[in-house]
Amino acid sequence: MRIVSVLMDWDVRRFETIDSTNTWVMGQARAGAREGLVAVADHQTAGRGRLGRTWEAPPAGANLLCTVLLRPAEVSHLVVACVALAGRDAAFSVAGVSAGLKWPNDLLVGDAKLAGVLAEREGSAVAVGIGMNVAWAPAGAARLGASVSRDDVLAAFLSSLSGWYARPAADVQAAPRAACTTLGREVRVDYVDGTSLTGVAVDVTVDGHLVVASGDDQVTIDAADVIHLR
Repeated sequence: MRIVSVLMDWDVRRFETIDSTNTWVMGQARAGAREGLVAVADHQTAGRGRLGRTWEAPPAGANLLCTVLLRPAEVSHLVVACVALAGRDAAFSVAGVSAGLKWPNDLLVGDAKLAGVLAEREGSAVAVGIGMNVAWAPAGAARLGASVSRDDVLAAFLSSLSGWYARPAADVQAAPRAACTTLGREVRVDYVDGTSLTGVAVDVTVDGHLVVASGDDQVTIDAADVIHLR
């Protein structure tokens, strides 16, 4: 089973300022936009991360802020994994930066965040946004480098995404687990209800859920904030 059967034909739209590339793309999806639409912004006034966080970036177009519209034959966590893996590939091919995947969809260089991925679904449409620090990063985060071209990163990202999106699902499923730097780490899991647990991340299931060994139990995490502990 493949996610799609052909490589993507990307339709890139550029904005100097926008509230959120995810919001714009999802609006276009509701109006019937085809798969392959891409929104790229120099600045977002309401950029979002996972769990309602904001994504911080300067208004000068220094970083990659983009969202792609996908309409996969089967919606699953593998769609988001394709985007994360493509971001990882682009960071290495353009800037020589090796990043790992922090569960579920962040890119880290060591323990410093390089990029985050956020997906929103409505019907058959999935808007997947990626924010990557290219020439600028907030304190404590990673970046690709001051001389790295955002457009070069975008081109490499879309090229890699076309490849991942056309691969057999089994190939896509194995890759994020192999690149996941959360596995083997002591972690704290913070749930949205305010509770938490600590343990060691031991596995990622076929559904993309994280398995944490905590005391005598193994707990499967489908949605939570996972903190790598030192």
